[in-house]
Amino acid sequence: MKKLLRIYILDDDPWYATMLHHYLSLNPDYEVTVFNDEQAFFAQLHHKPDVVTLDYSLPKYTGEEVLKKIKRDYPDTDVLVVSGQEDVGTAVSLLQAGAADYIVKNEDTKDILWNVIIRLQEIKSLKTEVSELKSQLKNKYDINKMIIGQSEAMQKVFQLIEKAAQTNITVSITGETGTGKEMVAKAIHHNSSRQQSPFVALNVAAIPRDLLESELFGHEKGAFTGATGKRLGKFEEAHKGTLFLDEIGEMDLTLQAKLLRVLQEREITRIGSNTVVPIDVRIIVATHRNLAEEVKAKRFREDLYYRLLGLPISIPPLRERGNDIFILAKHFLQQFCKDNQLPEKPCSAGAMEKLRSYSFPGNVRELKSIVELAAVMADGNTIEADNLTLFNSNKEADLLQEEMTLRDYERKIIQHYLEKYDYDILLVAKKLDIGKSTLYRMVQAGEIILKK
Repeated sequence: MKKLLRIYILDDDPWYATMLHHYLSLNPDYEVTVFNDEQAFFAQLHHKPDVVTLDYSLPKYTGEEVLKKIKRDYPDTDVLVVSGQEDVGTAVSLLQAGAADYIVKNEDTKDILWNVIIRLQEIKSLKTEVSELKSQLKNKYDINKMIIGQSEAMQKVFQLIEKAAQTNITVSITGETGTGKEMVAKAIHHNSSRQQSPFVALNVAAIPRDLLESELFGHEKGAFTGATGKRLGKFEEAHKGTLFLDEIGEMDLTLQAKLLRVLQEREITRIGSNTVVPIDVRIIVATHRNLAEEVKAKRFREDLYYRLLGLPISIPPLRERGNDIFILAKHFLQQFCKDNQLPEKPCSAGAMEKLRSYSFPGNVRELKSIVELAAVMADGNTIEADNLTLFNSNKEADLLQEEMTLRDYERKIIQHYLEKYDYDILLVAKKLDIGKSTLYRMVQAGEIILKK
């Protein structure tokens, strides 16, 4: 049911109060109550009316005294002062004390009051909408909702993100391709004091070298062939906000020198211009390369390296995040099924074991693609191991990427053979030259999983 707008009328003139009550009650969305004395009014004020029409001349209190009490105890209640006196000084004083409007009693009062209440409703509705949008935005950019993971390695990353968001320190993010470096950069920006200003991202590796300078610093019309107009660079676009430079290790040495100067001077000059433009930008960089090694190899400037190092955040590869694989797989599956109007499709035990035994060279990005494809390929309401298409170009390299106990390696090898030979225990026992009773014991202990 639609919530009725609760209106209280406080007026010691019974005839006038009844007239206002009758007129406002013509709107079925209004619940109107009349009070002829202050004490009865105060006794019901705890019901928190949305709007109060307040007679300025009351027997026991002045309108201003009643107004201040209402605004002190119930600041969200809109108070409309209705007075028989057209006194500008009084009106200003009441408006400063918190009145939403000051209306003079005359033949047009009821129409003015009607329109003012409609306007107040519209304003309140807009405020509620803005508040809800802000809440949704805050929820959207909550660190723990932007980046999913419960592993100890990711908890350390979350702690560093929170520290980075508290200041404007430069942040350098490292991690393999697909680990979510840009997502970390966005989490820092949207939880920092710069969240209301732009977040601008540029993948250095994706821009041809001869165009990268213009992309960063902008250019003037006619600065070079093809420059048909003035263009702002990413630094100016990100003014007051954050500039995220992904794959910074791919930048050539000449442009590195120009970038260093911009970071030191906090100003840029567009190509083809002599005008210096001050910039206020927070810098976050990311790379999958080891920049310290790049410095040793003379492919990256040492001075720029130390300028960009700032607060380093290393994102662990997915294979080192333990059960985060299952948490992320579930999240991606739920989101994909929701977006495509499909019933939810959880992973079977066999599918989960297959995911756990894979090294994910493409990290989180690869996991997302794998489970989304599996959701499409699965005929039933469950993702089976056969629905998961994994990239297995180098099984030996995948197996040895993790540091595990000998028992864990043994379990992985047996599980791999079970999948390879369609879970034929006798055949696997023969291939691995182990007793079938050993395999059955491992199944009972939950160390290996048979396809159901």
